[in-house]
Amino acid sequence: MQDIRLAIFDWDGTLMDSVGRIVACVQGAARDCELAVPAPAQIRQIIGLSLDVAMSRLFPISSGSDFDERQIAMLIDRYRHHYLHDTTPSPLFSGAGELLHDWQSRGLQLAVATGKSRRGLDRVLDETGLHPLFVTSRGADEARSKPDPLMLEQILDELGLSPRQAVMIGDSVHDMAMAEAIAMPCIGVTWGVDSRDALGRHGPVAVVDSMAALRALL
Repeated sequence: MQDIRLAIFDWDGTLMDSVGRIVACVQGAARDCELAVPAPAQIRQIIGLSLDVAMSRLFPISSGSDFDERQIAMLIDRYRHHYLHDTTPSPLFSGAGELLHDWQSRGLQLAVATGKSRRGLDRVLDETGLHPLFVTSRGADEARSKPDPLMLEQILDELGLSPRQAVMIGDSVHDMAMAEAIAMPCIGVTWGVDSRDALGRHGPVAVVDSMAALRALL
């Protein structure tokens, strides 16, 4: 992977251990809207998608009516409320900060492509102090939801790079499929939502089990 000039990271489940918090907040939103509460395993499958797509998949209430659209909007609003106030810990994964500082200090450009909104992404970048390390980023409200590769294409266009000069790093099949769609190399990490086998179905150059193993690849 000597030609790689840019590492693009997913956020939730890849750099930040936020899966438990996301599960709790989705379940809280369901209770607030008096809907059946999905199981954690169901919620894990939609992590990484934009909120509108995620809620529509989890709560198949949509038949195209204005009422259904309002209910999805209410779910999203309650999810965001819970995310702001939920106390479930969501720290960076051990070694994530060190990896980012190391790669950036060696001249590798860093970016984020996430299912978070721009507001949510900026908040966690500021809270973690990592904002200065990333040359650019894309949130779910700035492109189509994963696995559509638009956010990757936007990042590449902005930086003047080809897909083969970048690598996508993520914990979900949505991340892998997004990169696969434009023939961008990708690396799966197993400490997030999807298994080694699931990640491996999308042709990653590697699937790693630790931050140290990821750090050694570039």
